[in-house]
Amino acid sequence: MNELSQLPSSSQPLPISEQLDILRRGVVDLISEEDLKARLETGKPLRVKLGADPTRPDLHLGHAVILRKMRQFQDLGHKVIMLIGDFTAMIGDPSGKSKTRPPVTLEQTRANAQSYLDQCKLILKDDPEVLEVRYNSEWLESMGYADIIKLASRYTVARIMERDDFKKRFESGVSISMHELLYPLTQGYDSVALEADVELGGTDQLFNNLVGRALQRDYDQAPQIVMTLPLLVGLDGTEKMSKSLDNYIGLTDDAHIMFAGLMKVPDALLDNYFTLLTELPHPEIEALLAGHPAAAHERLARLVTAWLHPDADLDAALERYRSVAKGGIPENIPTQTIAAAELNPEGQIAAARLVALTGLEPSNGAARKLIQNRGLKVNGEVYTDPQGSLSLGSEGVVLQKGKDKFVKAVLEG
Repeated sequence: MNELSQLPSSSQPLPISEQLDILRRGVVDLISEEDLKARLETGKPLRVKLGADPTRPDLHLGHAVILRKMRQFQDLGHKVIMLIGDFTAMIGDPSGKSKTRPPVTLEQTRANAQSYLDQCKLILKDDPEVLEVRYNSEWLESMGYADIIKLASRYTVARIMERDDFKKRFESGVSISMHELLYPLTQGYDSVALEADVELGGTDQLFNNLVGRALQRDYDQAPQIVMTLPLLVGLDGTEKMSKSLDNYIGLTDDAHIMFAGLMKVPDALLDNYFTLLTELPHPEIEALLAGHPAAAHERLARLVTAWLHPDADLDAALERYRSVAKGGIPENIPTQTIAAAELNPEGQIAAARLVALTGLEPSNGAARKLIQNRGLKVNGEVYTDPQGSLSLGSEGVVLQKGKDKFVKAVLEG
């Protein structure tokens, strides 16, 4: 799939009205469209900032929503700045949080950042003409106490407390640390340091990004355009996509895992997923939604999986999904050899130990919890004894975690 098929292959720039149509797609807040139009009309490449605090190393399709918008800016000839908040991650963004976040070390944020960048480049053009990678420790780590006081003097406590999450915590008596109050100012100063023309973010970042717009005025810069996109709802249909909620599709998931996850998107969210993760025209999306939901799911799964796995066998992914949905065991699942030394005198192995050895869970304890929660199948049947043992026999056994994670355990030799 050509993810941005509506863009021309020639170097001739699109009319401003068409550029705006592309950039507005899926956007919630655009402050302001008049400013964006005026800057596009100058013909000068814009500097488009996305800040990310790498508190975790892995990305999912929720992150892909904003990365797609960055790619659109790139394909229109603008430079996107992937700003790694290695310094601000140590503070912890309080956006949407009901309590203070635990601190992260600078070393942890930098380790996570490399994984983050590698995954971003699955979507972004890795070309220095249109991609700039920066770390906000470049300017924040060297700031002295006098610099912090000067920055803090540019914004009032009253304006900071207008933030909904701060207001709720204050009114309910939940503590707010001083470093959290400084976070919006610190993030806003990033826009000053980078002289950003546009800042992208999720809707939960609107306040922080507007602080950057205000600070740029104070520093005699043209205020950045603020553009927010919706948070992609997870597969449970209730909350935003999140690894901690286990309702996500990973950006680096295998093709068949990604395809299966997209087939399970709730019907009510199909419009949202099509709009944010594909370039299908709205009339075509409406026609799909008016038809049978199964056909719409398959089209979504094919488009998004082909975007991130251009060489994937989508027909095989569909057949695998159908087989698993019917309770079957797919072909060509991974095999894990188990050493004979792991067997007890009766020639068996503890089920929890086997789950850990095959990599379905990181430890025996996690494996026992999986079994207690009825999350393990052995040869297609739910296995419920966390203290039980299994015989591998001459053919081995097939373990299944959840809907579509399989491994066959066989005895060595």
